[in-house]
This record gives sequence, C-alpha cells and structure tokens, in this order.
Amino acid sequence: MARKENDLGNAPVKGLLLRLALPAIAAQLVNALYNMVDRMYIGHMAADGDLALTGLGLTFPIIMFISALSALVGMGGGSRAAITMGEGDRDKAEGILGSCVALLLVMSVAATALFQIFRDPLLNLFGASGATLPYASAYLKIYLWGTVSVQAALGLNNFITTQGFSTRAMSTVVVGAAINIVLDPVFIYGLDMGVQGAALATVIAQTVSAAWAVAFLLGKKTKLRLRWSKVRLDGRLLAPVVAIGVSPFIMQSTESLVMICFQSSLQAYGGDPAVGAVTIASSVMQTVWMPFQGLAQGAQPIIGFNYGAGQLDRVKETFKLLCIWSASFAAVMWALIELFPGVFVAIFNNKPELVSIATWTLRVYMAGMVALGVQSACQQTFVALGQAKISLLLALLRKIILLIPLIYLFPLILGDKVLAVFLAEPAADLIAGISAAAVFARRFPRILAEREKTLERERTEA
Repeated sequence: MARKENDLGNAPVKGLLLRLALPAIAAQLVNALYNMVDRMYIGHMAADGDLALTGLGLTFPIIMFISALSALVGMGGGSRAAITMGEGDRDKAEGILGSCVALLLVMSVAATALFQIFRDPLLNLFGASGATLPYASAYLKIYLWGTVSVQAALGLNNFITTQGFSTRAMSTVVVGAAINIVLDPVFIYGLDMGVQGAALATVIAQTVSAAWAVAFLLGKKTKLRLRWSKVRLDGRLLAPVVAIGVSPFIMQSTESLVMICFQSSLQAYGGDPAVGAVTIASSVMQTVWMPFQGLAQGAQPIIGFNYGAGQLDRVKETFKLLCIWSASFAAVMWALIELFPGVFVAIFNNKPELVSIATWTLRVYMAGMVALGVQSACQQTFVALGQAKISLLLALLRKIILLIPLIYLFPLILGDKVLAVFLAEPAADLIAGISAAAVFARRFPRILAEREKTLERERTEA
C-alpha cells in the first residue's frame, strides 16, 4: 500500500496529527492574510483609510459566501475521498475528485454572474453608507472576476490534504499569499489604485494558487489523480459529497448572513465607527478561526481513513488530541486578546475614534472563544466521519438558531445598544460549545459502535 496511506493507518497518531496539522494551520493562517493584508494596507491609507476599511468590511459577506461554496465541495469531497480511499476504492475516489472539479466550475460561473449583477444593491443591504459604498463596490467588482480561482484554490487543496500531503497543501496557499503581500503595496500605493489595487493583487494571487493545486493533482506525486475524463457532474457521487459539505458550507456562508445582521444593526446604533469596529473584530476572529480549521484539516484524513478501514481506536485518539489542542489554543488566544486588545486593533487602523470603540468591543466579541474551540473539534469530527445531519445541526445552532436572533434581541433589553449587539457573539459561542460537547458525548460512541457492527457483518459474510 502507498506510503502516505500507511502513515494514515499505522503511524503513531500524535506525531502524524502534528505532521499533518502544522502545515495545514500554517496554510490557514497564510490564507487569512489574503483579506488581512488588504485590510491592513487599506486601513492605513492616509486620507480615508477608515472609510475604505469599513467599505472592505461590507464585502465580507459575499467573499465568505464564495469561500463557503468551495468548502461545500472541497471539505465534503475530501471527507468522502478519505473514507473511500480507506475502503481501498481509489477509482471511486478519483471519480469524486473529478465530479467536484466540475461542480466548482459551475458554481463559480454562477456566483460571478449573480454577484456582479446585484453588487451595489447587496452592499446597500449589508449596511453601506454613501461614504463607504464606492470603496466596497470598487473592490468587489474586481474581486469577483477571480471567483473561479478562489474556489479552485480552496476547494482542490482539500483533496491534497486528504492524501496526507499537508506540506504541499500549505505551499499552495503560501505561494499565493506571498504574491499578494508583494503586489498589494505596489498596486495600492505605487500605482495609486487604492482598493481596486488590493482586489487585483488578490485575484492574481489566488489564480497562481489555483494553478499550483491543479498542477499537483495532475502530476506524478499525487495518489489521487485529477483525470479530465472524470470531470463531469455525477449525481451519485456528488449527493453524499454535498450532504457532508453542507455543514462546513453553512458554517462559512452563515458568517455572511451574520455579518449582514451585525453591520446593519451597528450602522443603525453606532454608524460607520461601529461598523468599522466589527470589521476589525471579525478580521481577528477569522484569523483565530484558521488554526481550528488547520487542526481539523490535519485530523480529517486520519479520522476518515481509519473510520473507513475500521481502526476505530485511532479515530478516538485523533479526536481526543484534536479537542484538547483546539481548546488549548483558544484559551491562549482569548487571554492575549483580553489582555492586549489594542495591539490587535492597531494592526488595522490608528484613527482615534475607530481605535477607541474597536478596543473594548473586541474584548466583548471574543469572550466565548474557548467554547468555540470545543465546538469546532466536535463538529469537524462529525464531518470527517461523514455524519451530515449532526454536523449540519451544530452548524445551524450557533449561527442561525442562536447568534442572529440574539443580535436583534439583546438591544431590546439592554441600554447600550452597541454593546448589546456585540454581546450576542460570546453568548452564542458559549451555548453552542456546551451543546456541541453534549451531543458529541452522546452520539460519538454510537457511531463507532454501528461501524464496528458493520465491519463484523462484513467479516462474517466474507
């Protein structure tokens, strides 16, 4: 059997998880730089950096939705491919990859057309003012032409990680991010393109990342090869992919809906400074969330492969490490943000009015982070196990069932309306984290027991 697969099935779990997770974490953090670098450079533009930064924040729901589409296909397809490879059916795994490529292309074209047509009306809906709409629209107009590249880079990288090539997956992201970091100041300041320069730099960088990922999947080193003959929409293969991917899709796409609710409410209660503050807070949250995603990406091929192969003790050990490490990282980051919020705010802007409100609101916004680490570990394990319904429920719980209603409920009962809106985030994180842990403690043993029965029946029949 291939060396990488032997690693997934036989190598000590702790060392294996470290080898897979650390490059994945680095890749996720670097991926966060795409939007972070844009916001840092634009936020420090001399004349109108605060308005331009707020304008970029208004584009966040659409950008997150585009990324969520790639998660729908990439994470769902990666999970199914890992389980299928564990079962020893490589041909079917390559069929899954080909069908996912076809679906990514179709969705990219549709998303580009839809968002270009309704760009300005959507930005107004998200809370744009007359002062911030020009910046948001100018950035998004260019960014949307890179939708195919964004979805290919993010979606296909999951199929590289699934095989155990986490270092290669990291390099896919690092190459694009390095290009983005170099081009941003050139386009924004050197060529005086402002927000349009930031968008163009991002599109170029993502296009290079996409080409890097495709080249690897077509190359000799990959164990899961992209074959153009298999690039077609196969409903039988895509149905379970979408069923599993819908959970991470909702986790990311509802971030768009959440940001719409935050921005429109804060525009009403606090104006542009409050919207700018939530832009900064969400940027910090996005960066902190990336290591959770990296840990999950490192754990997913181990959990999926060993679940498919029937090595359930390795599945349990992997989850235990994932949960401990996720919660520990969350605790460290929570402490740093609560102690030094001004350091994080200064990365994005130095205008006194924005810094003042963003510093205290960041503390409130991030207060439930430890619970978020636990929820991430539980939900992502359900995704790796192919448990579509449970992972979907947990995704809906935090964002749709809890957070969005609380954004509108808390201002009705608290005097400080801006504080009330920001308090919705930690309240939802705490309730969702506790609920996810309770559901996991109940369902995880049952899932493994059912798998053991299936394997025993297969051995008996053989």
